[in-house]
Amino acid sequence: MSELLADYPVIITIPVQWGEMDAYGHVNSAVHFRYFESGRVAYLDKCGFLETYDTERIGAILHSTECRYRQALQYPDTVLVGTRVTSVEEDRFTMQHCAVAERDGLVAAEGSAVVVSFDYSTRTKTALPESVRRRIAEMESR
Repeated sequence: MSELLADYPVIITIPVQWGEMDAYGHVNSAVHFRYFESGRVAYLDKCGFLETYDTERIGAILHSTECRYRQALQYPDTVLVGTRVTSVEEDRFTMQHCAVAERDGLVAAEGSAVVVSFDYSTRTKTALPESVRRRIAEMESR
């Protein structure tokens, strides 16, 4: 695994698909957001935020996301996507993503996302569940 992802508690591996490339011969910029989404969902699963949706109808809702493209990705390759939480507030947290091309070991893209705790029963934001907050702290202190 890449040294570049040493500080990321969740790392997933995604093979680049031929159909993800655009007319210019590299992975389309929108695809990076799907890579980040996959990393985000893996993190939400690991910290228990997917479970709280099932048990309490309190889950994550995406507030905003961004991406900084650094290196073109092409088929064939594999992308390692690292995800971590960089700050936690009462009702939200900020995630950082890093996508590394396995073939050359370079950062292909970096991004961030703000995730808000949302009560799907009342359709309003709500405090981050204590169990999720605790698990994030454990994951990020490793």
